[in-house]
Amino acid sequence: MTQDKIWQVDDKALSKKYRTNVGRLIRAWKHGIPDQEITAKTGIAPATLHLIKQDIELTHRHIRLAQKKLKLANESASLGPDFF
Repeated sequence: MTQDKIWQVDDKALSKKYRTNVGRLIRAWKHGIPDQEITAKTGIAPATLHLIKQDIELTHRHIRLAQKKLKLANESASLGPDFF
């Protein structure tokens, strides 16, 4: 598995969880389509769309935190024990 694939949102798992194409929703948000228009075109309830967005944001937060921890661990390992 590549390094980039590890740090991505698993849209297939989210699609299965919410029974909708989450990848398509992400692309729509990236193109700047508002939630009301997405709701009208897809038929997804606004509350469900909000839950999907929250789930994606939480996943991104976890990914950024894991990357930060990994970076700090690598920096402290490169400093060596004689630094302190």
